[in-house]
Amino acid sequence: MQRRRRLSAITALGVIASLIVPVTATAPPAAAAPAGSKKVIANLFEWNWTSVASECRTTLGPKGYGWVQVSPPQEHVRGSQWWVAYQPVSYRIESRKGTRAQFKSMVDACHAAGVKVVVDAVVNHMSGQDNGGTGWAGSSYGHYNYPGIYQTQDFHHCGRNGGDDIANYNDRWEVQNCELVNLADLKTESDYVRTRIAGYLNDLLSLGVDGFRMDASKHMPAADIAAIKGKLSRSAYVVQEVIHGAGEPIQPGEYTGNGDVHEFRYGKDLARVFRSEKLAYLRNFGEGWGHLPSGSAAVFVDNHDTQRDVGGVLTYRDRGVYALANAFMLGWPYGSPTVMSSYTFSQRDQGPPQDGSGRTLDATCYSGWECEHRWPAIANMVGFRNATEGAGVANWYDNGNNHIAFSRAGRGYLTVNDEDYAITGRSYYTGLPAGRYCDVIHGTFGNGTCSGPVITVDGNGWFAADVPAHDAIAIHAGARLS
Repeated sequence: MQRRRRLSAITALGVIASLIVPVTATAPPAAAAPAGSKKVIANLFEWNWTSVASECRTTLGPKGYGWVQVSPPQEHVRGSQWWVAYQPVSYRIESRKGTRAQFKSMVDACHAAGVKVVVDAVVNHMSGQDNGGTGWAGSSYGHYNYPGIYQTQDFHHCGRNGGDDIANYNDRWEVQNCELVNLADLKTESDYVRTRIAGYLNDLLSLGVDGFRMDASKHMPAADIAAIKGKLSRSAYVVQEVIHGAGEPIQPGEYTGNGDVHEFRYGKDLARVFRSEKLAYLRNFGEGWGHLPSGSAAVFVDNHDTQRDVGGVLTYRDRGVYALANAFMLGWPYGSPTVMSSYTFSQRDQGPPQDGSGRTLDATCYSGWECEHRWPAIANMVGFRNATEGAGVANWYDNGNNHIAFSRAGRGYLTVNDEDYAITGRSYYTGLPAGRYCDVIHGTFGNGTCSGPVITVDGNGWFAADVPAHDAIAIHAGARLS
């Protein structure tokens, strides 16, 4: 049966509102975060450095996020659009998000909160402005002229398709030697260019950065990225943006030798299941669907690019069903998850909230900034992910349609009901020790208490509960009441 997607109905349901509206509760201190490896990344897209620092202290650390991904910090072209940050004109750490000193202060604040920092690094190209100009921090530049850094000989000039732009994604050479929408394509096979790029990344490492999201990795041969990585002053986490294209010669699997790779199929497949298929299909989600090996896959429901492609993925606009999809991502053991945190936008090119000079304003959640990473059904599931790290899936249940449940090998249990009706009169086998557990979908656990519903698991590992339509219940060993 083709399923309905009823955004207005979702928004109207009070139970769904509880998934996305913060509850009044005191978060535990960072030291009280559930034990275990903390791998969840919060992508605070286009947040300024002062706001990131504050969020690490007040939310990310206490909620157990292990990493924060920050937007490109280097000097960029001027403009109000979101994509200006992806058009660098120098490697100075000075942008509309803040100064070098503010960036360093942010890194230190996040580290003090137990949160590592991964930088979105734009290293495949420079700007796409034919006429050049003056960058954010005052550097002059031309399309192929960046004084003291690069000149025309440091770029590819492929001369195809009546210009230099990529036209055929089935041509490996063209994808990696022509320009992506007029962006000056760096000659990354050149040792000089590699050394320059590594110098920028090493500068960030000197400021305490812990890893890099390598933007537009598909447009650089994996060997070029490996060579740049070999010039780094110390080890760093690397995740590469390689968008899968069916039948294309360049595939994400080529890049796993350098580090993690973004699995773009994950968010699209998850959106399709939640919108029009059956949650029962998720039983082998991940590698069983032809996705990258779990140990190399970086996954997300949406990111700053895909949320601007209408209909392709779930986004903050989908409200309750978006919260449920993120809860599933954090409950399911495939890949390393990133939670998107957006600002509100109505036009594709719209940039973040900014003042008259273009400087990014402080993030004020729910007033121009969506802050999905704070939604209770998402933020509280970070603790679930931490508590269940390394535990396999067991005790899978589905009703053949849109009610699923599974345990994480004695450490946690999640049931999701995306039917249009409540599931009542059921008991669930968790495999968890007997006890009282906080339902972290609806309540915050801290100091041995729960701000929401409490689930009682009996001596045989079972609990009974009703699950409303388009809702979920999640319990885990790190949120067991004393």
